[in-house]
Parts: sequence; structure tokens; C-alpha cells
Amino acid sequence: MVVVMQERATEEQIQQVVAQLVDMGFDVHRSTGALRTVIGAVGGGAKGDPRLVELLEGVQEVLRITEPYKLASRTFKPDDTTITLGDVRIGGDEVVIMAGPCSAESEAQVMATAAAVKRAGAKVFRGGAFKPRSSPYSFQGLGEEGLKLLHDACVHHDMKLVSEVMDISQIEVVSRYADILQVGARNMQNFTLLRELGRARKPVLLKRGISATIEEWLLSAEYVLAGGNTEVILCERGIRTFESYTRNTLDISAIPVVKKLSHLPVFVDPSHGTGRRDKVAPMARAAVAAGADGLIIEVHCDPDKAMSDGAQSMYPAQFERLMAELRIIAPAIGRSICLEPVARRGWGV
Repeated sequence: MVVVMQERATEEQIQQVVAQLVDMGFDVHRSTGALRTVIGAVGGGAKGDPRLVELLEGVQEVLRITEPYKLASRTFKPDDTTITLGDVRIGGDEVVIMAGPCSAESEAQVMATAAAVKRAGAKVFRGGAFKPRSSPYSFQGLGEEGLKLLHDACVHHDMKLVSEVMDISQIEVVSRYADILQVGARNMQNFTLLRELGRARKPVLLKRGISATIEEWLLSAEYVLAGGNTEVILCERGIRTFESYTRNTLDISAIPVVKKLSHLPVFVDPSHGTGRRDKVAPMARAAVAAGADGLIIEVHCDPDKAMSDGAQSMYPAQFERLMAELRIIAPAIGRSICLEPVARRGWGV
């Protein structure tokens, strides 16, 4: 359930409600907005009558959350979640672009790609060092050496880094280099990994599983949120259907659906969503028009020679042209894609 406090509720009244809920066996999560405080109570509740909470001073109303996901629900947190990383603000007015190679392959490749996507307007550099591949004989990534290359490129070009974590054992090493920890589609329901990421103090980008429903996707986010990590980014990257022309079927309708159900930022990956370089741009444009908070796109300076996912990686010139198109689309729906640091727009750091 959700306890909505009155606008002028005192800290003492809030703490009394929290204490009451804890005594009743609930796991309590507090969300303080600009005008009022909302307290989420999940699990437990075997001791006492929850209706007694409504009688406590400072309580405006008590709402039942009917969805199986609680902390990810917009009922729990009506306002959009925003995540600030230096001059990057995810979930705000700006559509944030993450771009880079599928995998770090060499210093020259990483540096050249970082320079290209930065010049085009990307704020976050994407790149893999640990690669979950369908075949055990495919390129599996450079490991920590790849993370060092990606991190150095981000420092040099003043960008943030998102990189994938495949296993609990990798969280510590990836956290040393990356600003955002990515959970791939194959691990969306790796609940042991998700629980551990709930204890991490880094934002988590959670990709939708290839056969996952929206409810299952949000329940996976709930695992991270329940662990205390409130900075979760959802990423639609295509689902498996009977259609075989594209690698996956990119579910554009998931964007407005999830934006209604949840307060979490929603990103879209049109690269994995289509698997075809020539389809990335139109689906990226559609995603922004549908209300996505950001995109994550694969870019490679020589995709025909890429060690992974070359067919879906854009050339830098294609990416630069796409960014110009997105700057036309975003203002039409009240958003922006800009180049100047967020701090200059008065958003704080």
C-alpha cells in the first residue's frame, strides 16, 4: 500500500507512520517530493489492521497498490524519476542519447568511436567488455582491459559510460569503470544478479527480456528497487515474435504503456530491436516521437569489420544525420536533444 502524507505533515508525523508500518511487519520505502511525502509499504502486514494507519496524524490517504510490482508503480511515485550523473539528467526534458560500439575491440577503435558519437551529441558512451553471446565460440569481449579502454575514452571526451554486467562476480570490476550498469535481455530474470544490483550505488539500465511481458519486466525492476537502489532505467530492445525479417520486433507501444504504469525512465535500443543498420534510424525516430526518455544505439567506425553486431551498427555519418533528425522531432513533443551541459540549463548537478 501507499501512504500519502498531507502537504504540511511534519517530520515527526512521518516518522510515526514509518514506525507504525514497521511494527506491522511492512518493508517501508519513503519518497519525498517537492510538495509531499509518499510512503510505500510492501510485504508483511500480518500484524495489526492497515486501516489504522489512516487515523494517524498527518496522513492524507492510504492507497492500495493492485499491481504486483509496488515500488516501480506510478501509484507509489506519481512523479517521474530522474537520474543525474554530472551534466547528464536522465528522465527530464532532454532525450539522452547513449551510443558506441557493441564491444571494445582496440584502443584506436574505442577512441575513434567515442570522438564521433560525442561530436554528434551523445552524452553517454556505450560499450561492452563482457559479452553474452549465443555461441561459445564468438568473441566474448576483452574483460577488464576493455573496461579500461572504454573508461579512458570517456575521460578524454567527457562522457559517461554504460557497460554490461553478466554476473554477480563482475559487479565490482564494472562499477570501478562504468557510471551505469547494464543488465542485458538474457539476464532480465536473473534474480540473484538483480538483488545484488539493488545493493549497488550505481544506476541500472534494465533491458527487457526477449520474451518478457511488460509486467515481468517491471517485476524485474522491482527486485533492484526493493534492494534500495532507486535509480533504474528501463530499456525496450525488441521482443521475439513470429516475424523473422528483423532480428527482434521492437515494441514501440511499450513506451507509452510503461510511462503510464511506472515512474521509471524508459529508453529504447533500436539496434538490437531491428538487427539491421538501415532500420535503426526510422525506429529511433519513432521511439522519440512515442515519448522515450532516451536511446541506446550501436555505432562503429568500420561496422563491416566489427567483432560483434556489425550488421546493426551505424556508421558515424549515419548517426550524425540521425541526431540532426531527432533534434527536429524532439521539440514537437516538448522535449530536446541538446549539446550544452545540463548545469547550464539550471538543472543542478
